[in-house]
Amino acid sequence: MTGANKEAERAELHKTIWRIANDLRGSVDGWDFKSYVLGMLFYRFISENLTAYLNDAERAAGNRDFDYAALPDSDAEFGRESTVQEKGFYILPSDLFVNVRRRARQDENLNETLSRVFAHIEGSARGADSEDDLKGLFEDLDVNSGRLGPTVAKRNEKLVALLEAVGDLKLGTYSENTIDAFGDAYEYLMQMYASSAGKSGGEYYTPQEVSELLARITVVGKTEVNKVYDPACGSGSLLLKFAKVLGRDNVRKGFFGQEINLTTYNLCRINMFLHDVNYEQFDIAHGNTLTDPAHWDDEPFEAIVSNPPYSIKWDGDANPLLINDPRYAPAGVLAPKSKADLAFTMHMLSWLAVNGTAAIVEFPGVLYRGGAEQKIRKYLIDNNYIDAVIQLPPDLFFGTTIATCVVVLKKSKADNKILFIDASAEFVRQGNKNKLTEANQAKILEAFTSRTDVDYFATLLDYDTIAANGYNIAASSYVTAEDTRVAIDITELNAEIARIVARQSELRTHIDEIVAALEGDR
Repeated sequence: MTGANKEAERAELHKTIWRIANDLRGSVDGWDFKSYVLGMLFYRFISENLTAYLNDAERAAGNRDFDYAALPDSDAEFGRESTVQEKGFYILPSDLFVNVRRRARQDENLNETLSRVFAHIEGSARGADSEDDLKGLFEDLDVNSGRLGPTVAKRNEKLVALLEAVGDLKLGTYSENTIDAFGDAYEYLMQMYASSAGKSGGEYYTPQEVSELLARITVVGKTEVNKVYDPACGSGSLLLKFAKVLGRDNVRKGFFGQEINLTTYNLCRINMFLHDVNYEQFDIAHGNTLTDPAHWDDEPFEAIVSNPPYSIKWDGDANPLLINDPRYAPAGVLAPKSKADLAFTMHMLSWLAVNGTAAIVEFPGVLYRGGAEQKIRKYLIDNNYIDAVIQLPPDLFFGTTIATCVVVLKKSKADNKILFIDASAEFVRQGNKNKLTEANQAKILEAFTSRTDVDYFATLLDYDTIAANGYNIAASSYVTAEDTRVAIDITELNAEIARIVARQSELRTHIDEIVAALEGDR
C-alpha cells in the first residue's frame, strides 16, 4: 500500500471513530464519554493482544490450527500463571472481546457480563508484579451508570452499539502489526476530545507535534536513554513519544510518570498498553508529585519531559517540611503558593541525571517575574543549569491560547551560556488552532543543536549579560525581531505630497470655473 493510500485509510478510520464517539454518546458529555470509547478500545486491544501472543506460541510449537478464542475456559486455565508473568494479565476465552461481542445482542444482562469480565481481567493480576498496573483500569467504564440510559435495557442497548462499533473498526488483525493503529486511534480520540472539551480536557493532553519536539530536544545526539519521566504525565502522550522517536527498546528501563487526576491516571496506563508497552516497562503513579512524589527509588532520569499545569496553587511555605525537601532546598526559597510552576522545575532538575536533559513547557511569566521566582531563576542560572529557552507560538495547546515557552535544563553543559530561540512565528493555522509542522520543528531543532546565532531567530548569550538583566530569561528580551516595515524616502514622499497638493489646487480652480459657467447660463 502506498503512503498516500495509507494516510487516506488512516484519515477515514479517524473520521469513523469520531463519528461513532459522537453518535453513541447521546446526552453524555463528550469528555466523560471518552472513558467508554477508549475503555472499549482497550478491551478489544488486550483481547487481541493476548490471543495473538498465545496463538503464536502454540503454532510455533507445532499446533498449527490452535485458536485460543475457540478454546473452552476449562482447557485455557492451564496457561494462566505463566501468561500473567509474561503479559501481566489473563483473559479466559469466553471473556474475550470477540466472544462477548458475539453474544451481546442476546445477553439481557450484558451490563453484568461486562462488569464481571472487567473484574476478572483486573483480578487476574492480583498478587502478581503487574497488579498495580492493572488495578482500577476499568473504573471509569461504568456499565451501570445512569448516564448511559435510564433503564438497564437502554444502557445495554448502548453497550451493544459500543461493542459493535469498536469491533467493526478496521484496525486489521493484531498479528499484522496493528499496534500503531490502536495507539494512533487512541491518540486521535484524545486529541479530538481535548479539542472539543476546551479547558476541562485540554489540560491533560499535549498536542502530538509539541510532544515530538520535546522528546527530540532531550535526545539530541543519543540513540538510547535509560529512563524517561514526566511528573505531570496526563494521558501519557509526552512519554510515549520516546517510543516513536527512539524506538521502544531504546528506552532501556522504561517509562515513568505521575498524575494527580484519577481518571487521567487510568487513561495514561491504558495508553501504555495500547502502545504495546508491557507492564514491566512502565510505572505510572497516582498522586501529587510536588508533595508526595512516587519515584524516589527510580531517579535519576536521563530524559525528562513535561507540560505541567500552569500557575496552580500548592502548599509552598505553608508546609514547613517543603523548604527542607532536597528537591527545593538548594534554591533557598519555595515557589509562590499561587504559582507552582518553578516547584515542578526544581523537582525535575533534582531528578535529572548528570548526563540528562529536561524539556519543560512553562507559563511565560516564570521567565521574568520578580520575588521568589526571580530568586529561583538566579539559582538555576548561577549554577549553569539552564541550557536553552524556546519561545513557542500562541494557541498551540487545547484549553489556552497563550504563547508558552520551553525551558531546557542540563547538569553538564559545555559552556556557561544560554541559547534563546524565538519560534513564535513557526506555525501554520489548522482549524481553530496553530500547529507546529515538521518544517517548523526541524528549524527549531537545527537552531537548538547548532547552538549559534541566527538572525532574528536565535541568540547565544553569556551569563553576565543575563545576570545584569535581573535574571530575565524571556527570549523576546534578547532575540531581535526582524523589522518588516518598508523603508520610506522622506524627500520623495514630501515631493509627492507637494505634487498632490498642486494637482488638488488645479482641480479646484477647474471646478470653480465650471460652476461659474453654469451659473452664468441661468
